[in-house]
Amino acid sequence: MKIKKLALAVLGLIALQSYAQLTISGELRPRAEYRNGYKTLTPDDVDAALFVSQRTRLNTKYVTNDYTFFLSFQDVRVWGDVKQLNTSDKNGLTLHQAWGQVKFNPNFSVKFGRQEIVYDDHRIFGNVGWAQQARSHDAAIFKFGNENYKLDLGVAYNQDTEALSGNIYTVVGNYKAIQYAWFHKDWSNFKASFLLLNNGLQNVAAEETRYSQTLGTHLKYKANDALSFSANAYLQSGKDVADNDLSAYLIGLDLGYKASSNWNLGVGFEIQSGNDYNGDITENKAFTPFYGTNHKFNGFMDYFYVGNHGNSVGLVDIYIKAKTKLGEKSSLTAFVHSFSAQAEIADGIDKKLGTEIDLVYSHKLNKDVTIGAGYSQMFASEGLEVIKNNADGNGNNWAWLMVTIKPTLFTSK
Repeated sequence: MKIKKLALAVLGLIALQSYAQLTISGELRPRAEYRNGYKTLTPDDVDAALFVSQRTRLNTKYVTNDYTFFLSFQDVRVWGDVKQLNTSDKNGLTLHQAWGQVKFNPNFSVKFGRQEIVYDDHRIFGNVGWAQQARSHDAAIFKFGNENYKLDLGVAYNQDTEALSGNIYTVVGNYKAIQYAWFHKDWSNFKASFLLLNNGLQNVAAEETRYSQTLGTHLKYKANDALSFSANAYLQSGKDVADNDLSAYLIGLDLGYKASSNWNLGVGFEIQSGNDYNGDITENKAFTPFYGTNHKFNGFMDYFYVGNHGNSVGLVDIYIKAKTKLGEKSSLTAFVHSFSAQAEIADGIDKKLGTEIDLVYSHKLNKDVTIGAGYSQMFASEGLEVIKNNADGNGNNWAWLMVTIKPTLFTSK
């Protein structure tokens, strides 16, 4: 009997040590969009745009007791951007993610390679999943933690090529180097995260890397089954890429209320500091949310901080939202945003920028297939016409229809 127990224990230990699981999954996501004032005000004499874009992904994940290996291949295209009898593609297949994570002990691992970096509500670091191409970083992350806390220390250093000399980085839109620390802890009804980001941007002309520091917190509190709060507070200092002193802030508060099993309501605000319009910048007061999923915030029409509105007049966003279930598999969400500039625009110009209404419908056809649709309308004020340099501020709307298929193609047992 003792020999039998010992043999079973040895076999169990061998099985534990040799555990491995392979999962292959995919994603197909075509999205039709009607753009008549998306991201910026459309002049009255300009035709609206209509197109279909598509993201296709193939993901491979291999997990063992000691390490994880992950690959994500991606193709992004617009229907019709290459001819039918094409011999080459316009964009081609890209490597969205390719990372490994080595586990040194139960409380410490290192994740390195091309990867999505996502923290908290995506405000400073997010994967920008709405964009078909999404966002990924070439980085190494040292991960510490247990059931009581999580601590990530991340580093990245970018270079154009395998250079023989020099370190000037010329890829537009990327950072030269970053270092950050993220700490998270959960309590019974309260969650807190703290982030410190040292962000280095390359000034090519000066052959210098200018560093700014972002320090802040994300907090979540659940008062009871119906009432919840979340808050963001961040400060930025150091230097911007033009070598101006940087002094900026972001503060936001979101209140959620579950009115019934079918209705969720919310109200909130976000303030991002900015500079006076056309003013001399001796101290840059404009906050930059850097690598967050900015489409998630400040209206779905992406007028602010989605490749635009940088070093501008900042933003005050006051909003209300409501979400209702339409049966077991469908929902409808509505947002109303009131936008204003945080800084001055011009003499005689009110800070009011406009009002945006967003409607989003979602239907889960089955566990792999989801259908979504949305409509947004921007009612622009004079202030938005000034900063967008377009006096034709009426009739700006945007609509979309999207199908997402995310199957698990293979899972080893």
